[in-house]
Amino acid sequence: MSEPASPESGKRHRRKWPWVLGAVVVVLGSLALFFVLSTNHARPVSMLQAETQLGKGGGGAPGANRPAPGVYAYTGSGTEHLTLPPLSQQEGPTIPGTVTLKGPNCWVFRVDYSTHHWQTWDYCLHGGDLWEAGGQTYQLWSIGPIDVTNLSTFACTPGTMAVPAHATPGQRWPSRCTGTNTSVAGKTVSAGPYTFVGLDTITVGGTPVQAARFLRVRADTGAQHGTERTEVWFSTRTGLPLREQQDLQVTTHTSFGTSTYTQRGVFDLQSLVAHHR
Repeated sequence: MSEPASPESGKRHRRKWPWVLGAVVVVLGSLALFFVLSTNHARPVSMLQAETQLGKGGGGAPGANRPAPGVYAYTGSGTEHLTLPPLSQQEGPTIPGTVTLKGPNCWVFRVDYSTHHWQTWDYCLHGGDLWEAGGQTYQLWSIGPIDVTNLSTFACTPGTMAVPAHATPGQRWPSRCTGTNTSVAGKTVSAGPYTFVGLDTITVGGTPVQAARFLRVRADTGAQHGTERTEVWFSTRTGLPLREQQDLQVTTHTSFGTSTYTQRGVFDLQSLVAHHR
């Protein structure tokens, strides 16, 4: 006949359960926190939203070798990743492109990848050539209830080419832009060769458009380190970007550790007609 279990052994057996339940709660809480932190809060920007942002600065006559002002319909896709904290967000599928004229020879091209990310390029005409004068990039990352933003502002040295008046396939120009970030101390230099690949024909809304294709490869040094590889197709008539492919990887050293940002995406023009409010 077996002996009854002692009260002490029963207590030891029952005491395991609080630890098991505690571990389950910790695991579930960690998963919930990871879900909240890693949720993609970025949303596509509609044409109407972009037109509302256009304001009064979008008017004016396009002039020679400049696109008409307004909002152009682009579509595309892309991904953006941070390693620290581990966050991701998407680009597109609607990616409005806005043209704003500045003075008689310059204009700004803005792309809204999402509600959390936009980028501008400043272009100016010089003796028939179109130069890249600089630009800005804004990003917002939502870490739970906290929004972290960064605005980078870059200025390019004179002669940084966008679309030359005359070029032969394989011809190269040096490019160099220097800038700062609101969330990173110090200056970043982005420099490298800019190569004319050749002429292509791209169909936009059923209309064939002659495009000048360029490859921009830059290395980032200074406050940030990385590489940028961009292919862009410009309209040879207006200088409007018709298509762009980006592959960026930039590393930043922070007080919390090293964080690497990657961006890969593409966008294509869908209509040659600019929209206004």
